[in-house]
Amino acid sequence: MSSSGDAGGKPSSSASAIVADTSSEHHLLSIHDYSRTKGVPTGDFVSSLPFSLGGHRWRIDYYPNGINADVADYISLSLMLEEDAAAPVKAQFELSLVDGSEEYEVPTSVDTFVSRGGWSYTTFVKRVDLETSKHLRDDSFTIRCDIVVINKCHAKSAAFVSVPPCDLGRHLGNLLETEKGADVVFEVGGKTFAAHRCVLAARSSVFSAELFGPMKEGNTLGVVHIQDMEAKVFKALLHFVYTGSLLEMLEMLENTMQASIVFSILQERRHYYGIL
Repeated sequence: MSSSGDAGGKPSSSASAIVADTSSEHHLLSIHDYSRTKGVPTGDFVSSLPFSLGGHRWRIDYYPNGINADVADYISLSLMLEEDAAAPVKAQFELSLVDGSEEYEVPTSVDTFVSRGGWSYTTFVKRVDLETSKHLRDDSFTIRCDIVVINKCHAKSAAFVSVPPCDLGRHLGNLLETEKGADVVFEVGGKTFAAHRCVLAARSSVFSAELFGPMKEGNTLGVVHIQDMEAKVFKALLHFVYTGSLLEMLEMLENTMQASIVFSILQERRHYYGIL
C-alpha cells in the first residue's frame, strides 16, 4: 500500500505555474501646434512615425476631428500594427494623456492585431475637455502608448515555501527554563520560580489581573507567594502554562499522586487560573 510523504511521515509538496511570456514598453507621441491640427477634416488622420515596442513595429493615427461624423467633437486615435506579421500579435495596450497634475486615460484593452491592422479609440478625449485641461500646454499635449505583447504561455516550476510546524510551545518552554528576561518570581514551598509577566498574563486572565491589575500581588522585588501547593506541582503547572503540553507536565512529576494533584488543580481551579 503506497502513501504520499517521506519516510518521516511528513507529506511532500510541490508547486508549478502557467505563465505568459510578455514584453512591456511605452512610446510617447507629442502633438505640437494642436490648434492648427484642428483644420484636418473629420475622418482624416495624421500618422506618427513607426516605432518598435515588444518586438513589433507600430504607429498611431491621430484624428483631430474624430474618425467619423458621429464623433466629430472628439479626438480619435488608432493603434496600428505597422508590419507584415507572420502570425497575429496579441497585445494589451493603453493610450493616455500625460503632463499636468491630472491624469487622463482610457480603459486598458486586449486585442489581436493582424498585419497592417489596428484598433481605434473613437472617443479618446473630447476636444473641449482637452482644451480646458492642464494636459494642453503651449498648444501642445503628449500621448503615452503602453503596449504589453503577450507571447506564448508555458508551464514552469514555482518556488514552494514549506512552512515548518509551530514550535511556539518549545520556544516558550526554553524561555521558562533559561529564565531569560524573567521579571517576576514565585515563591512556592520554600523554592522560587522565575517567570515572565507578559506570558502569564497572555495565558491566564487571573494572572493578568494579579500581575497588572487592581489585584496586583507581590512585593517591591516582584516576589509572589503561593500558598497550599507543593513546589513540584507548581513547577509542572507553570510548565503547562508556557507549553500547553500535559504530557510533558506529567513527565515532570514523580508519581501518580502528584499527577492527580495537578489534575485536581486544573479541574477545581480552572476558573481561578483561567488557562483551560
